[in-house]
Amino acid sequence: MAIQAPDVNRVVSPDGTVDERAVPNLSRTEVEELYRLQVLARTFDEKAVRLHRQGRIGTYAPLAGQEAAQVGAAYALEAGDYCFPTYRDHGIYLARGLDLEDVLLHLHGEGNYVDREDPATLRTFPPTIPIATQLPHAVGVGMASDYRGDDCASLVSFGDGATSEGDFHEGMNFAGVFDAPTVFFCQNNHWAISVPRERQTASATIAQKADAYGFEGVRVDGNDVLAVYAAVRDALDAAKAGEGPRLIEAVTYRQGAHTTTDDPSKYRDDAEVEAWRERDPVERTREYLEDAHDWTDDEENELREWAEQRVAEAVVGVEERTGMDVDDIFEHVYAEATPRLGRQRGRVVDDPEVDR
Repeated sequence: MAIQAPDVNRVVSPDGTVDERAVPNLSRTEVEELYRLQVLARTFDEKAVRLHRQGRIGTYAPLAGQEAAQVGAAYALEAGDYCFPTYRDHGIYLARGLDLEDVLLHLHGEGNYVDREDPATLRTFPPTIPIATQLPHAVGVGMASDYRGDDCASLVSFGDGATSEGDFHEGMNFAGVFDAPTVFFCQNNHWAISVPRERQTASATIAQKADAYGFEGVRVDGNDVLAVYAAVRDALDAAKAGEGPRLIEAVTYRQGAHTTTDDPSKYRDDAEVEAWRERDPVERTREYLEDAHDWTDDEENELREWAEQRVAEAVVGVEERTGMDVDDIFEHVYAEATPRLGRQRGRVVDDPEVDR
């Protein structure tokens, strides 16, 4: 049964024990925000799975179980930092301040998160579907910002399966050689579709891979939002101070399917899933709020009602205004349309006899 090893940095243990020396300097309001974002992400996730089953969105990658990792990492970023999420990182987008409607539009196939952004101020990039391709991008942006003297860093999120891709090694190597201000954030959720972490690498941990590239690797409890926030914030501060890159392995677990086209019961035991559900990140944050900040049942009920209403309103709002024009499929293919693309566009858009 895959249960996280004890050698991880944490602030709040699964049993609720708090390491007071490791608690980050966050106010009650900030901890509430960390919890609010996790609840919103979980509520949205549950709704998105239902929307797929009803045929209202396409294939969806659930995030349940990884809320603390995503929210904690994104919350540690400053406004000027660059962020490169992956296709499961809906929680990162929400924590970065993107509207829920933008996330839903993307799942409807009608948005890529950045259509309405000013390119000069773009800091959070569209999700990548090919595994690990965003890692070299993040390193390149980090290097460019360093050359320009910008006071910022880049963070790139990826799963344990990405560590088997060449882009992972190329990105890590470039970052190490050029001291890029880049934080590699691996959400080790134990399963890359049906392949367990143990078949991805013979290394005892993912964090130790940083040693080969000349920088530090850190292993953190990915279900502990405070520990994730502290680890990422420390890595970002170090990167901006000229100390180079860092690899963070957030040890967490994907509670649901890899995507809504996957059946995880074919490759993992129910007992393993249930053991990890007992370490649920959202519940752990709530218990910490109750113990450390006197979070009440009334506040909890109000938050849950708000999250349900917010998600419902977003779904209605997006479904009322969706409807792609066929002309839109030719946008964003090239910076400048090629003659061949123009001919294709003419046949599809201008010829009413074409079977669409």
